Amino acid sequence: MGEKNLGPERGGESHFLALLSRMKYIERWALMRSARPENLSEHSLEVALIAHMLCVIGNVRFGRELDAERAAVVALYHDASEIITGDMPTPVKYHDGTIRDAYRAVEHSAEERLVSALPADLRPAFEDVFWLASDADEDERYLRRLVKAADKISALIKCVDEARSGNAEFGSAERTCRAAVDEMAAELPEVADFVREFLPSYGATLDELL
Repeated sequence: MGEKNLGPERGGESHFLALLSRMKYIERWALMRSARPENLSEHSLEVALIAHMLCVIGNVRFGRELDAERAAVVALYHDASEIITGDMPTPVKYHDGTIRDAYRAVEHSAEERLVSALPADLRPAFEDVFWLASDADEDERYLRRLVKAADKISALIKCVDEARSGNAEFGSAERTCRAAVDEMAAELPEVADFVREFLPSYGATLDELL
């Protein structure tokens, strides 16, 4: 890919959004047999919706001053590096500290490569979206925790959907995801409220929801 990823000056051709459009080709849960495949575009949208809701809950019910719209945008881009790296399955990614740290370095490099495809004057805005800038106040750190919680909730929803489709393949993954979400709910009241009020409806039929 090399120099082709270097972004243009203002007015030149940029491949940034064309690269992002390829999220629909990245399938998740590569090691699992799925009743219905899930691609990265679908996952990113769901994480954005959940992250936005978590921030709204935090602002309305717990007196926080979180930027819910920013959370949604950050969530849309949170796995964009996988356009370059592909989706590394969680059991592999977190098998040990060496693999985890190495993957984070690769992920960071992929994010920088994506941002470099932008015109130079637009890059700072997206460095912020990709969390490439290190500065973060207390509200920003909390927002990031909620985005990460939304990511884990989305994974749990996928497991629940698969189980309700009669696929036992996701049984272990569901237990792991549910334990992780429960742990987050114990620390983040927004997550606890979401799990109690919104999560039970996932997997229901349209007739049941309406």
